[in-house]
Amino acid sequence: MNRDASAARRYHEATKHSVARLRAHQHYLDWDIKPLPFKVYPRLQPIALPREFPSSSMPALAALAVRSVRGGDGPRIPDLSQLARLLHFSAGITHKKTYPGGEEYHFRAAACTGALYHIDVYVICGDLPELAAGVYHFGPHNFALHQLRAGDHRAVLVDASGGDASLPHAPIILACASTYWRNAWKYQARAYRHCFWDSGTLLANLLAIAAAEVIPASVMCGFADETVRALLGLDAEREGPLALVAIGHDPGSAPAPRSPVAPILLQTLPLSTQEVDYPAIREAQAASALAVDDVAAWRSGLLPDTQGPPPAGRVFPLRPLDAAALPGETIDHVIARRGSARQFPHAAISFAQLSTVLHCTTRGVVSDWGGSPNDLYLIVNAVDDLPPGTYVFHRDRQVLELLRAGDFRRDAGFLGLGQELPADASVNFYWLCDLEPVLSRLGNRGYRVAQLDAAIAGGKVYLAAYALGLGATGLTFFDDDVTAFFSPHAAGKSVMFLVAIGRRKRARPQMV
Repeated sequence: MNRDASAARRYHEATKHSVARLRAHQHYLDWDIKPLPFKVYPRLQPIALPREFPSSSMPALAALAVRSVRGGDGPRIPDLSQLARLLHFSAGITHKKTYPGGEEYHFRAAACTGALYHIDVYVICGDLPELAAGVYHFGPHNFALHQLRAGDHRAVLVDASGGDASLPHAPIILACASTYWRNAWKYQARAYRHCFWDSGTLLANLLAIAAAEVIPASVMCGFADETVRALLGLDAEREGPLALVAIGHDPGSAPAPRSPVAPILLQTLPLSTQEVDYPAIREAQAASALAVDDVAAWRSGLLPDTQGPPPAGRVFPLRPLDAAALPGETIDHVIARRGSARQFPHAAISFAQLSTVLHCTTRGVVSDWGGSPNDLYLIVNAVDDLPPGTYVFHRDRQVLELLRAGDFRRDAGFLGLGQELPADASVNFYWLCDLEPVLSRLGNRGYRVAQLDAAIAGGKVYLAAYALGLGATGLTFFDDDVTAFFSPHAAGKSVMFLVAIGRRKRARPQMV
């Protein structure tokens, strides 16, 4: 089914936001059935993770600028403390807030739409220092691992990925999966896009922490869905695997040949008294699924790392901050205090700050899909030494091309679903993709790739903004209106992700 890319096109069209659709199909939240934000296995004994681990010394912006870590000829095998650190700063709880009435919210390390946290992380590993080989679920609620299977099952994922070169010698493989209802409660069928948005921001954190620890990490979208689902014990009606990440490097060992995977029948706590089904999510996941025999051929369709046409308008070369002027705050500290901005004052950021964000976050990631399929467009509202207007970023030339000069605050607010935040922000970042060539090469799976690639980049922008003392927030948008606004340059492209940045006006959260 993956090769018939009409399914991705249908899903994308059916879940577009427009003024007319939102007025015609108003959605009201049923607070009585709001889902539990955690996946809890009540009968599994938790394996506590160490809560104290050494902080990295690498500045956050340096970690974000790392595209890949070379493992060298020697092993790079994370111990339990390093694994705990990776999990805490990507999917762990970093702060909490108690609202009037006593309800307590636990906020995670990575940004997530609606703070609904529907992405679960699983650990598949060989024997590690202080941790036996097994398949584990990471529980943020108790900061512990819960063993789903004993033994080394990495070979199952090696086979599922068509023999991807990064997996056989990875001592740890992390898997991201979504429990759809935990996000669909608020966002309905559009939650399938959020699967990749929210796993992408999580992976941006993970990759930055791995870089700071000098641990190799690579991201994979190419795998046999049913094999991964069975290994993790996911409910095909309610959950779906999204991405794999190879962590570390051990050239001297490889997983043993795979053995049959028995079904997992483990009880989890109900998410709510009632769940509303959105078949479009399952249909999009199923239409983009790969079988074991399909994966190697799918990966041969790698996206080229091509650049767009040369600039036709006025260009502004980036002027990032000098190394001596870069903030020295580590990635750990930046993630620990990161939030989502709820208000931006109408104040300018510097062109050096914007340049630094772009310079550090647009180098791509090590992945199995090749080059980035997305183009980055900006609405600049307030940046010193840069005219207000709309821009496209040329990554190969490290320049911004001015498309239209003018004050577009009001347009930015409308495009961001009529909200004040994008109108008040200094800069809005839009990732747009020409889906046709991507779907032609990668089938429906290319839709997953385009969304995830944009979200990882957006997650990095999020962190870079906070590293510079700024604020950031992710937003949703009116799809076709964004394309029309950036056209004719963006004609035919589709919006994947939106992040707004600006000066902060927000109290720090309570730390735990």
